[in-house]
Amino acid sequence: MSTTRGLTSKERQRREDRRLAAVELFDQGVPQAEIARRLGVTRQAVHHWHRLWQDGGRAALASAGPPGARSCLSPEQIETLKADLKRGAVAHGWQTERWTVPRIRVLIHESTGVWYSSLGSLWMFLHHIGFTCQRPEHRASERDEEAVRQWREQTWPRVKAPRRASTPGSSSRTNPPPP
Repeated sequence: MSTTRGLTSKERQRREDRRLAAVELFDQGVPQAEIARRLGVTRQAVHHWHRLWQDGGRAALASAGPPGARSCLSPEQIETLKADLKRGAVAHGWQTERWTVPRIRVLIHESTGVWYSSLGSLWMFLHHIGFTCQRPEHRASERDEEAVRQWREQTWPRVKAPRRASTPGSSSRTNPPPP
């Protein structure tokens, strides 16, 4: 049994097109073994498609779309959420500009009434609508990048310990290295 998780919409469309091509061949009376050969699939797959086609017609072989639960938010609510997230956390009353998944859950609940009980599923939803995890760099506001660069290039090479010359040796206390 194969899984369709992780397929792109293009790949799902390609698979649906192959099933619908099989429907055309069913209509023409082409044997199932020949359909399998032409489409590059197993005979079992063609047999399964044929049964579905007999029971439900062409619509039975249409793609069901991406796997998983449907979003609790309407497309309009999703667009509003994207706009709210782009406005920033401070604009919504938080002290810092950093969005966290728990903060986003509260924002969604306040604006739509939908409560995501699982932070993991909310994170997957955010990823699905195009948001990625961003980890801010913590740097002192007084940091002088030019001074750091000069120290790395000029001071550090002078103060670091020089490498020892390579000599034969042994890690054993009882076996000294050969002369």
